[in-house]
Amino acid sequence: MSVRFEEIDWRSTPMGEISLRRRRHPVSGEDVYEVKLGDEYLMSSLFTEGEVELARLGLAELPEGPLDVAVGGLGLGYTARAALDDPRVGSLIVVDALAEVIDWHRRGLVPLGAGLASDPRCRLVRGDFFAMAAGSAAAGGPVPADGPQAEDARDAAGEAARGLDPETPGRRFHAILLDVDHSPRHVLHPGHAALYGREGLTALAELLYPGGVFALWSNDPPDSEFGSVLAEVFVETAAHVVDFDNPLQGGTAANTVYVAHTRAE
Repeated sequence: MSVRFEEIDWRSTPMGEISLRRRRHPVSGEDVYEVKLGDEYLMSSLFTEGEVELARLGLAELPEGPLDVAVGGLGLGYTARAALDDPRVGSLIVVDALAEVIDWHRRGLVPLGAGLASDPRCRLVRGDFFAMAAGSAAAGGPVPADGPQAEDARDAAGEAARGLDPETPGRRFHAILLDVDHSPRHVLHPGHAALYGREGLTALAELLYPGGVFALWSNDPPDSEFGSVLAEVFVETAAHVVDFDNPLQGGTAANTVYVAHTRAE
C-alpha cells in the first residue's frame, strides 16, 4: 500500500515545471499516477479510455501487418501500450519533447514504463514532434559517446532531418497517433499551433504511407472548423466521441478522437 500522496519526481524543463505524482484513491485504494505541467494536469491514470481508444481507432481499419506506427506524446504510456497490444504492430516510435518523461519510463517509475522500455518493437525518442514533422528543428551541441544521454543527444541531433525517426530521415508510417495538446485550440506551446492548419497537416500526411492514418486525441468536443481543415488534407475523416466514467465528478466525461485517412494508391 502506498502513502496517501507522494511526489515521485519534479523537474524544471523548457516547457515549465513538470511533476510525477502518485496518490491513493480513497475508494478503491489503488495507486493513481498523475502528470502535471505547471498547474495543468496533463494525464491521470484514472482516465485512460481516450488514450487507449486513440490507438484502437487509429489502427482499426489498417490492413494486416507488420505495421510501422509513430506516437507523438509518451505521457503515462497508455497509447503506446495499446498500440503494442495490437499484434499487427511491428515497430513503434514514441516521440516526446521531455527527456524527463522518457526517463520515468526507463527507470520504471510509472506502471507501464518497464514494459515499454524493454519491448524490442518500441523505441522512445526525445524530440519535438511538431518540429520533426515540419522539418524545422535545428541540431546543435556535442554528442556524448555512449549511454542513455548519448542516445537522447543523437535523437535531438536527428531532428534536423525531417521525419519522426532520427535514424531514418523521411521514413513513412502506416499510422501516426498524436496526444500532446489538450486540443487543436488549446495547445501547450504556441509553436504547436501550426500543425493543426492546412500546411502543417499536409506536411504530416507526407510522412504516412498511401492509405495511412493520422489519429488525434482531443479533450474538447468535436470541432467543426478543425474538422473542415482536416477534410481538406485527408480523403476520409471522422470525429469519434469517447465516453467514460468520471469518478471524481460523477456521471460521464468525454474525449474526441479524430481519425483521418490518406488516399490509397
